[in-house]
Amino acid sequence: MSTSTVRVVGKSEPLSWSHTVERELVHRTSVAEVLLTDVRPTGTPHVFLAAASWPRAHVTFPRDGSQRHSPLILVETLRQLGLYIPLRFYAVPQVFRAVLTDLHFHLSPADELPAHAGATEITCSARVSAVRRVPDESAIGLRLNVTFAACGVAFGQGGGGVRFLDGARFTALRARSAVAAAPARPPEAGYRPPAAQLTVNHPQDAVLTLDQGELLISPADPLHPFFFDHPTDHVPGMVLLEAARQAASYRSRGRLSRPFSGRLKATRFTELAPPARVLCTRRGSTCAFRILQDGTETAHGIFGYT
Repeated sequence: MSTSTVRVVGKSEPLSWSHTVERELVHRTSVAEVLLTDVRPTGTPHVFLAAASWPRAHVTFPRDGSQRHSPLILVETLRQLGLYIPLRFYAVPQVFRAVLTDLHFHLSPADELPAHAGATEITCSARVSAVRRVPDESAIGLRLNVTFAACGVAFGQGGGGVRFLDGARFTALRARSAVAAAPARPPEAGYRPPAAQLTVNHPQDAVLTLDQGELLISPADPLHPFFFDHPTDHVPGMVLLEAARQAASYRSRGRLSRPFSGRLKATRFTELAPPARVLCTRRGSTCAFRILQDGTETAHGIFGYT
């Protein structure tokens, strides 16, 4: 694989796309799901350059002929940077649990380059801010803003916040956040909309069912290689985002299928059961969404479309 001519400030070596970073530092079990290949600090405090490889063979790559990567892979790269940089450079213990608080992304459709054979080499410029530390100097929270470029052209931005909790604090947060409702029940078998109506490549990529007119989060494949790469005790943020995207596509009959911008804020954990509802409200070229579980909002956000 090739290397870019982009050079890290103060370093002589170019960024490399030759091999992935440690999978443990991006909370992935499968090496195939590790997108980052190189992350380095620059001469400026809290600023990093990174390389990522976006394969056309990835499950998120659309099969609609557009030749553009899904926004999900940009968000996943953002997620991996939000884990790797704190663990590698801010003394966060690997045993701590990461909790996403919010995220946002924005793509410039005019600047997106079409994918070619093989993988797309992405250069990321990341800036860390709002670092919160404990007395031993390890970080327990920060914000990250990233600019994404390919072939020297910036085409997207993203950012968000993340907290890091030790076992006791994470357990306490889970107890406070749990929805106070009836005992968890398994998802009911509802109608699974066809893949085309959700704008996904394969039926197993669907994360929604329809039950009495309501869209419920119910992944078709609980072992999906991208959404469920490792065991989890709650619905991951990437599943929430994709559920909202699929809901917008379904409710709009495919007109709102590929957002160029989006925001997600998680107000509490979304449990695996009972199945959460996804509500969408279209307003012109935007679609606001809410995730509700037993009447309690667990997340909300908005997508923008061209």
